[in-house]
Amino acid sequence: MPARTTHGRPANPAPVSTPTKAATINDIARLAGVSKKTVSRIINRSPLVRQDTREKVEALMREVGYVPDPMARALAFRRSLLIGMVYDNPTAQYIVNLQYGALDAIRDSGLELVVHPCDSRSPGYIDGVRRFVQQQKLHGVMLIPRVSEDQALVDMLTEIGCRYSRIASVALDDASHMVVTHDREGAAEAADYLLSLGHHDIALVTGPSSYRSTHERTSGFVDALAKGGVTLPQARIVEAGYTFESGVAAAENLLAGNRRPTAIFCGNDEMAAGVYKVALRAGIAIPQQLSVIGFDDSPLASRLWPALSSVRLPIRDMGRIAASMLLQPDAASASALAANSVHPHLVIRDSCHPPQQ
Repeated sequence: MPARTTHGRPANPAPVSTPTKAATINDIARLAGVSKKTVSRIINRSPLVRQDTREKVEALMREVGYVPDPMARALAFRRSLLIGMVYDNPTAQYIVNLQYGALDAIRDSGLELVVHPCDSRSPGYIDGVRRFVQQQKLHGVMLIPRVSEDQALVDMLTEIGCRYSRIASVALDDASHMVVTHDREGAAEAADYLLSLGHHDIALVTGPSSYRSTHERTSGFVDALAKGGVTLPQARIVEAGYTFESGVAAAENLLAGNRRPTAIFCGNDEMAAGVYKVALRAGIAIPQQLSVIGFDDSPLASRLWPALSSVRLPIRDMGRIAASMLLQPDAASASALAANSVHPHLVIRDSCHPPQQ
C-alpha cells in the first residue's frame, strides 16, 4: 500500500543525503597544506606560527565549521606559554640584566618568564631542573653560566624533548642552541691596555675554576700579556668566587706587604669593588698607586669612585638573543653562529693610570 501523502508529498520522506562527516584536525592540515603540529599550535595560540599561516588556517577552520574538541585540545597542549631561566650564578646584577633581555624578546608574544635558581654542585640538581621543566610544562629553557656549561644537563633536556638555548664564553653546541660571548677577547683587550700604560707587575683575580668563563678570561689575559713580553707569575693569580666578599679576600692577599702589583685585572666588577675596599682601607690610591679593571661593565662600574674601567659584555642583549632563539627554534641554523655571538670590549674610565716610578 503506498504511503499516505500530504499535498502530493510523502508524509515521512526519506533523507535525500547523508550528513557530512565533521572535519578533523588531519583534514584541516591536509586542506591547508601544513602539518598537523602547525594546526595544533594555531589552536593552542602558540606564538611559533607565521601570521599569514595562522590567518589561512583559521579562515579554513571557519569555512568548514571545524571546532576543536576541548578534551583533545587539553591533551594535545603539552607545553605551557612559559620560558624558563635556569642559573647558578652568584652575580645578582648579571642575572637581572639577562632577565630584562629575555623580557624584551618575549614582549607581546604571549609568553612569560619563570626563573629557577639552583646549586650545580648539588648531586641532585639535574633532577630538580627536570622537575621544574616538566611541572611547568615549559615552552623552552634558557641556560645561564655555569649550568649552561654542563653537558649532562643538556643531555637531560634533549632526552625529555625540551628546547633550550645556552649562553657560554665558547661554542659548546650546535649554533641553533648557542649564544657565544667570546670572553677571551675582552680579557686580552684589558691586558693590552695595561701594557700600553707601562704596567709590568700585574695581578689577576679570577672567578671559580669550575666556570668556563674563568678559564677563557684567564687564558685570554695571560696570553696577551705573554705576547707583550710580560709573564704573569702564579703568585699573582688568585682564584675568587665572582662575589664582592671573595674580591676583598683576594685583594687582601695581593696587597699585603711592601711589594704590591701596580695593576689588578678582576674577572668581574663585583670582585673589582672588593679590591677598591681593600685599597681604600690600606690607603692605596686608585688609580695613582693601583690600576684596576673589571669585567661585565655592570651598573656598579660607573657608580664606583673613581669610575671603574671594565670590559663591557652586552648582557641584556645576551638574554634577548637566548630567549629569541626559543621563540623561533626552526629558524636557527649553523649560519646563525655569527648572529648569535656577542663581542666584549673595554670601556675606559678613571681607574687606570701609568705606574708610579
